[in-house]
Amino acid sequence: MMSKRKEIGLQAIVFSLVWAALTTIYITQPVLPILQLEFGVDEARASRTVSAVILGIALANLPFGILSDRFRIRPIIFLGGVVVSACSAFCATTNSFPVLVGARFIQGLFIPALTTCLAAFLARTLPIERLNVAMGSYVSATVAGGLSGRLLGGWLHPPLHWRYAFISASLFLFAATCIATIWLKDEVIRSKHPREPSGFLKLLSRPDLLRIFSVAFGAYFVFSSTFNYLPFYLAKPPFNTPTHIITLLYLSYIIGIVTGPIAGGLSNRMGNGAAMSLGSILFALAIGLTLIKSLVAIAVGLMMVCAGFFTVHASAAGALNRKITADRGRANSLYVLFYYLGGFAGITASGWAYLHAGWLGVAGLGILVLGIPFAAGIVEARQSRAEATQGASLIK
Repeated sequence: MMSKRKEIGLQAIVFSLVWAALTTIYITQPVLPILQLEFGVDEARASRTVSAVILGIALANLPFGILSDRFRIRPIIFLGGVVVSACSAFCATTNSFPVLVGARFIQGLFIPALTTCLAAFLARTLPIERLNVAMGSYVSATVAGGLSGRLLGGWLHPPLHWRYAFISASLFLFAATCIATIWLKDEVIRSKHPREPSGFLKLLSRPDLLRIFSVAFGAYFVFSSTFNYLPFYLAKPPFNTPTHIITLLYLSYIIGIVTGPIAGGLSNRMGNGAAMSLGSILFALAIGLTLIKSLVAIAVGLMMVCAGFFTVHASAAGALNRKITADRGRANSLYVLFYYLGGFAGITASGWAYLHAGWLGVAGLGILVLGIPFAAGIVEARQSRAEATQGASLIK
């Protein structure tokens, strides 16, 4: 039985490590206009300092999931923390934009060593009643990391000193990694057999799961591009908003902390599919609100963006785990894969839209792509009603 003191210590370690890892992802997002000027690149290329990390995470998530099944996880966590921290220090010193993007991509490749492998470690070593508490710290840390990375780059440090933000992130992550490596106990490896590729292919052959994966792709496609091109939109006329004010608008991300549980309750009452569609509608209306030339309207719109996105995200994740009784680890790995591929595709495609049509292009593309989770929610709701009707008829 784990003592209360050790349980609190474990929660603190889980929170700190995930928080530090997620902080790295979005550290350049609020200072993208500054990077654009400093390196002499356009908006789409400057955004690669974010999309490269997201692409790396998407590509490495499944491989690290397999490694976590075959090898001890503590050394993997230590390796990931060292590589990501070293790359942050490298990003702080380079004057080459391609090198900066390359280092960010490597960071993305090794972030799953900290997040995916930590989740696997907790599942392997903790009893179920302790696992739920630890994973609660894990989920909270993802929100804190997403917010703090943006604040670190554009508010806590002067925006023109964005290199210092990388140094701070590097030291924070390295310290969290060392403490976690020392604190976490050795685990027992239950199986050294790798995950069979056929297991993933079997899941991908199911239309009902592909529908949920498409929701993850579409929702994060729009969410990532909205927040990524926001600094460019607000830094130019008629707003001419300074970076520290733009960064404060990212505080709308806090909405995600309360939206998740509310969305879960909403899904229980009206069904996952209906909640997905409702969240997509709210998301689209929120993006439309950002077209109003008012900082107040945009701030409200961003809060609605977060509420809509996290409603869709929570409902899709809930629907996925309701549909499967086995292979949940693989199914959730695929969900994360589609999620981050959507983020990379969104930032990339919206970069083209921004260069050709400005914020109106980003907003229009986002509203169009939100048709994916909206339509998937409609189909999901209809199938749920059909299954309920069929079940009722069988009882009779």
